[in-house]
Amino acid sequence: MSLMGAINSAISALYAQSQALSNISDNLANSETTAYKSTDTSFSSLVAGSGSSSSGGVTATTSSNITEQGLLVASSSSTDLAIEGDGFFVVSNDTDGGQTYYTRNGEFEVDEDGYLVNDGYYLMGWATDSEGDVIGGTSESSLVAIDIDSVKSSVDATSEVSFQANLPADAAVGDSFETTFEVYDSLGTSSTVSVTWTKTAENTWSMEVGDPELSSSGETIGTSSTDIIEIVFNDDGTLASTDPSPAEFSITGWTTGAADSTISLDLGTVGSADGLSQYASDDTDPDIEIQQITQDGLAYGSLTSIEISDDGSVTAFFDNGEERVIYKIPVATFANANGLTELSDGVYARSSASGNSTLHEAGEGGAGTINGGWLEASTTDTSEEFSSMLSAQQAYSASSQIMSTASDMFDTLLDAVR
Repeated sequence: MSLMGAINSAISALYAQSQALSNISDNLANSETTAYKSTDTSFSSLVAGSGSSSSGGVTATTSSNITEQGLLVASSSSTDLAIEGDGFFVVSNDTDGGQTYYTRNGEFEVDEDGYLVNDGYYLMGWATDSEGDVIGGTSESSLVAIDIDSVKSSVDATSEVSFQANLPADAAVGDSFETTFEVYDSLGTSSTVSVTWTKTAENTWSMEVGDPELSSSGETIGTSSTDIIEIVFNDDGTLASTDPSPAEFSITGWTTGAADSTISLDLGTVGSADGLSQYASDDTDPDIEIQQITQDGLAYGSLTSIEISDDGSVTAFFDNGEERVIYKIPVATFANANGLTELSDGVYARSSASGNSTLHEAGEGGAGTINGGWLEASTTDTSEEFSSMLSAQQAYSASSQIMSTASDMFDTLLDAVR
């Protein structure tokens, strides 16, 4: 190797170690960046010429281990997300289905328009129906920007009322008691319905349902059927029968404009005391003891919060007690994820090296699970980076010393010629 060969090798080493230091600098700068994937520098030897005149050198190549799993760290925000395992979130730079990108950075927040967004990238998902099933298939063309504000509460008319109560066995025949329960019409209007319980014979009671009234004003807003329900108990206090069976009543003529209602009354299991029972109250003034009355209707509600489960289901919670899955967040995988093109903000674009994405429901088909309320930490190991920095510094200094020595040798040669 000639002096020029030595200088060429030293120059290539200076460039390669500069590149290594640049990568180290990036890694350290992003040691606290969510889902940042550290880059490595690989060195390869160069040989120019042949035989005794051949000279060497080095080249540096930067590689990013995009598939490396970072540590999951708990977050205080339910919209922060982390993938545990393989895969990426699908994001777009436009709510109307613009260019598709991929990221592991799950620092999403709800913007002023109700979209889940991170640094201008909108989280994409599949819309679901009332049963939580994906609408329109699980392809990329079915993805939409997740819009929390677009989700509205549903209303449900009351279709069943369940009773857990004890009718006093020591009540006198002809004694009557009154209780109330709440029902909703098909438009979500709440009203109060009264029930008159009358002991008509030993172990026998009648149940008569009143008209629905507004709780606030007492205004009657519908007409209940006037059929009286007969309830018979066994001599051990358990329910023997109801007539009709099953017990039910109807409400017609809602002044709210709602559809007519038919409401079944769950009074318990025959031969059991899991609903209505008849036991002595041991009270000088016996009364009905209500343990619980429940109904399945819902008023219109406002969204209070969302929760994201490990299968990517986005569940909305409303202040009326309703909860339902509104979106499914997919996980995108690639045949060669390390071939993705890296962009700013922890975002990647697919390339010919990575191939096209395959979308999965989280936790299926080799895709990772989604953790709501967690974030993936940077994969930078600061102690390792400092060690690499010292190595790069030493190699850079040695290469610069070679150039200085070669320069001195050239000066010696020139002096000999003079």
